[in-house]
Amino acid sequence: MDVQSILKQMTLEEKAGLCTGRDFWHTKDIERLGVPSVMMCDGPHGLRKQDGEGDHLGINESIKAVCFPTASALASSFDRDLLRSVGETLGNECQAENVSLLLGPGLNMKRSPLCGRNFEYFSEDPYLTAEMTTEFVKGLQSKNVGACLKHYAANDQETLRMTSDSVVDERTLREVYLACFEKPVREAKPYSVMCSYNQLNGEYLSENKRLLTDILRDEWGFDGFVVTDWGAVQDRVKGLLAGLDLDMPGIGDGNQKKIIQAVKDGILPEEKLDEAVLNMLKYIMRYSENRDTNAVFDREKDHAKAGDIAAECAVLLKNNGGLLPLNKSAKIIFIGEFAENPRYQGSGSSHINSAFVSNAADTVKGMNNVLYAKGYIAKSSEPDAALEKEAVDAARQADVAVIFAGLPNSYETEGVDRKHLDIPDNQNRLIEAVVKAQPNTVVVLHNGAPVTMPWIDRVPSVFEMYLGGDNVGKTTVSLLFGDVNPSGKLAESFPLRLADTPAYLFYPGGKTAEYREGIYVGYRYYDKREMDVLFPFGHGLSYTEFEYGGLKLSKTKINDNERLTVTVKVKNVGKVAGKEVVQLYVRDIESTEGRPIRELKDFAKVELQPGEEKVISFVLDKNAFAYYEPRLPGWYVESGMFGIDIGSSSRDIRLSSEVEVESTQEIPMIFTAHSTVGEIMQTEKGRMVMAGMQKHNQDSSHMSSEHLGEGSDEMVKAMMVEMPLKKAVSFGQMTEEQFESLIKALNE
Repeated sequence: MDVQSILKQMTLEEKAGLCTGRDFWHTKDIERLGVPSVMMCDGPHGLRKQDGEGDHLGINESIKAVCFPTASALASSFDRDLLRSVGETLGNECQAENVSLLLGPGLNMKRSPLCGRNFEYFSEDPYLTAEMTTEFVKGLQSKNVGACLKHYAANDQETLRMTSDSVVDERTLREVYLACFEKPVREAKPYSVMCSYNQLNGEYLSENKRLLTDILRDEWGFDGFVVTDWGAVQDRVKGLLAGLDLDMPGIGDGNQKKIIQAVKDGILPEEKLDEAVLNMLKYIMRYSENRDTNAVFDREKDHAKAGDIAAECAVLLKNNGGLLPLNKSAKIIFIGEFAENPRYQGSGSSHINSAFVSNAADTVKGMNNVLYAKGYIAKSSEPDAALEKEAVDAARQADVAVIFAGLPNSYETEGVDRKHLDIPDNQNRLIEAVVKAQPNTVVVLHNGAPVTMPWIDRVPSVFEMYLGGDNVGKTTVSLLFGDVNPSGKLAESFPLRLADTPAYLFYPGGKTAEYREGIYVGYRYYDKREMDVLFPFGHGLSYTEFEYGGLKLSKTKINDNERLTVTVKVKNVGKVAGKEVVQLYVRDIESTEGRPIRELKDFAKVELQPGEEKVISFVLDKNAFAYYEPRLPGWYVESGMFGIDIGSSSRDIRLSSEVEVESTQEIPMIFTAHSTVGEIMQTEKGRMVMAGMQKHNQDSSHMSSEHLGEGSDEMVKAMMVEMPLKKAVSFGQMTEEQFESLIKALNE
């Protein structure tokens, strides 16, 4: 149906109504024009469809569904194809349940490991987040179900999330907090983007025209609709003028009346309202006309798939002495309530009412050599002496102890930030006691974000399962016994302690959240500080070994409009099949601007049989070398040498090479009396104009180093580079007339 013809027939009241929800989850219908009401629901990692009374916090029950691994786990797969497959599966489930839009995925950056909602977000790295998101959205929308990217933007804490003002400089905003949205919007064309609750540099996102229209639509080409986070509207009319299309939830008709009155009063041009209505009509009719009435939600099949996906996400953090995989004939004790009742998802609006949940204890019930001891009570942090003694005694009699530990639900939830990085005291105490009695101890962690590990030096093997979905129990057993070879890599750094984290001194802040760490988030910060971490970004072990070699670059010199092809050989030199994530990082060796030591710019997950070797190819364009330069404004590559690092993690670089990149751009500059000689010399025109002046300075300078003592040559050089132009007059190096002529020549 032609949406333009529908629009022409709509009344003002109907237009205003279509920009306001009918209830918690539905849009309004216009029966006389054949415009149906469609449903949206929460669930970035599963379908949280509420047939009864709706809410946005996961309080009321939703339909039985399947919980896939949360975003923190999915990102650890480093597997684009896997994310597309997850999207496809969720899209089919949505079609079967007549859900037109899935509210997700969550793209917010892991600025601090304390964010209570980090389990719903992919990574501390914007490139990895963008790649995972793009494939997820493509998969979901291939089923004609919309994705809704959230929460746009700089909404990286739960404390005061509805009112806090994120104060972010332009370069940081672009390189970190918008970069994760830009590629998915440009390439995957999501149906929707959700504006966040918070303010950005003093303006609420629900009425921020620069982000909702100037950047999102005009710059990135977004052609979907913008919806509020539930209840995020401040001024409905101002929001519409800024580019906010849909106000959710639809409770009462107050905002609808405000829209109607604003049009009548001439405050809101009806043409602007029509733009929002068209965005809504395109979404509604697109889904309605592509409704798949034959789609079937096979919960049992999807539950099994959730387990397969979790296996790709699990990260083997440590495996000293080859304790893992476990010998299936060994005498083993499983310890910890999470072995019986695994924590597989977080709390809040993404909470799934799972149809099936597997656990490790039940999975091994047919194995007479594997026993179970509860060890601790998950809802408490207080030790239980009897349970602890039972577990320690059993561990002492076993060949291997496997402790299932992690964070309880109360530690990670929407709406509340964490206060520390520790797991409960009773679990730490239990681990210490067990490993003392049984040195062959494995710790399996169920958590959505980094934790400290005070026992790490004494525990030989550690598995990070994250929040692995409702089939995580069965999957964990398969990994422990080597039926599946782990291949996950950390999508975030694990710090040694909270005080080491980049935003420690000012997170979460009060009503103002100052992003003073700038672009140095996650591994960018730890590497720049040369700081030890518990486990680095990109880290993850395997039951086999991989050898890297044969690094080749297609060219040794390119300009910023050319592409560079990088190839590398990877070989499985172990005894079992496995998958390796080959990571490519770029270093700006000669930058005059602040840059991270290295930045992830590509990756590939490759499966290799024992003895098999494959050649991996990467193609890098301008984006791999650029930083955001506000003076352009835009992405800019500074001429110079760049390092190409190939590694198994950000701290395990196996191969390196270099390429020279020449910029075809020049940063426009307006020179003033306060511009320094060094700034002027950064431009080609400035170098030409200053050439004569430099010769004059050398001939007539009063700042000779001859009588200033040892090391004074460097002092004089620094003074010359950092000297404002006006001071050249003060030092008699030019006259006022020469100064005025120089400024004019530089700015012509």
